[in-house]
Amino acid sequence: MKYDVVDTQIAPEGRLEVLSKSEVNKLRDTSQGGLYDIFRNCSLAVLNTGSGMDDGKELLERYRSFDVSIVQRERGIKLDIRGAPASAFVDNQMIKGIHEHLFAVLRDVIFVSDDIHDNPKFNLDSSEGITDAVFHILRNANVLKPLLNPNLVVCWGGHSIPRGEYDYTKKVGYYLGLRGMDICTGCGPGAMKGPMKGATIGHAKQRLHNGRYLGISEPGIIAAEAPNPIVNDLVIMPDIEKRLEAFVRVGHGIVVFPGGAGTAEEILYLLGILLHPDNARLPFPLVFTGPESAADYFKQIDQFIADTLGSEAQRHYKIIINDPEAVAQEMHAGIKKVREFRKEAADAYYYNWTLKIDHEFQKPFAPTHENMRGLSLHKNQESHMLAANLRRAFSGVVAGNVKDQGIRAIEAHGPFEIHGDPAIMAAMDALLSSFVSQHRMKLPGKKYTPCYRIQKT
Repeated sequence: MKYDVVDTQIAPEGRLEVLSKSEVNKLRDTSQGGLYDIFRNCSLAVLNTGSGMDDGKELLERYRSFDVSIVQRERGIKLDIRGAPASAFVDNQMIKGIHEHLFAVLRDVIFVSDDIHDNPKFNLDSSEGITDAVFHILRNANVLKPLLNPNLVVCWGGHSIPRGEYDYTKKVGYYLGLRGMDICTGCGPGAMKGPMKGATIGHAKQRLHNGRYLGISEPGIIAAEAPNPIVNDLVIMPDIEKRLEAFVRVGHGIVVFPGGAGTAEEILYLLGILLHPDNARLPFPLVFTGPESAADYFKQIDQFIADTLGSEAQRHYKIIINDPEAVAQEMHAGIKKVREFRKEAADAYYYNWTLKIDHEFQKPFAPTHENMRGLSLHKNQESHMLAANLRRAFSGVVAGNVKDQGIRAIEAHGPFEIHGDPAIMAAMDALLSSFVSQHRMKLPGKKYTPCYRIQKT
């Protein structure tokens, strides 16, 4: 099937207007490990905004002829774009928000390559070095706002949710916006778009003209979750672990909407951090919420947490069903406590340095068949370490569902095998099965073929 495409050249507007010859050469490097593929694939994802596609492999195959290259001129650079999805244009002019996002991709890809990976200043084998690297990526993107009181609410949830759940996320965003809260999400559609859309109305009613709608993504997931058009600050982190750390370092509270394996991964990541003894006194408001139709979903999530991490983990969140204003009130009150704590601890409002994140939550995990089989999923370990390994298991399921590399690995070698204690595996099997029966693993209308096989050992 042929798809409408457009060729164009665009120039930056006030950001990253010049590049060195070395940077241009890196962006043209098509060798294995070169920057070209990362830049091309992230750029294509940005241009594919609003398509409804959640399959990274399908996107790359649909637009095989897509190409983006750097044109150097005396007055600065241009992007030469060939075979871009026509939906990114209106009357042959690229939509402004997409234009901005393309140069955000360029900014972050270059900065991570030149200033993080190739910089001996950052020891990416140490916990402190990774946290410092995340800080510098966010600072370079100009999303750390030192003169603002804590007000940034991170919203997690599925990119492919029913209409009723999507409308509910907008209501929560609206009530957060009325209280002057800004929104940060994974930048995609569904539960990542709805809160931002609702907040725009709340901000408008309060005559707040500088509302922040921060989207944080990474190269592996961006093709499946293209940035939604409301995002006015886009940041591309180098991997999922640094993306997750960015969320919890910049956010002052988190609201979780219904989702699938990716949402479960995020929940386990945060609970694992909050369960660390060093974070026992640290306030971090966390609310699970959805309309009445999502009650069974959160009941299943709550049961899984009880069965694997225990009652201590359950004390770190509150479940609120079908009451969007109560969610906003809970978050507003919780963030006041965050402000008081940060002030007392002399910690920055814009970056949560005090939060202890164990190195096991920071090390990049490659979801290969071997690594998935080797996960330590047993109860004979501290609860926050079990959470780290459960997080990796769900990360592998996400990769097998929607990420290009993961999908190709499943096609070549069959489903991932996940081994562990019978009780933990039974809980995981029940949770994943509920996601499948509720159509939370793929876009509605598509038959789901599991990319995993649960093995009780």
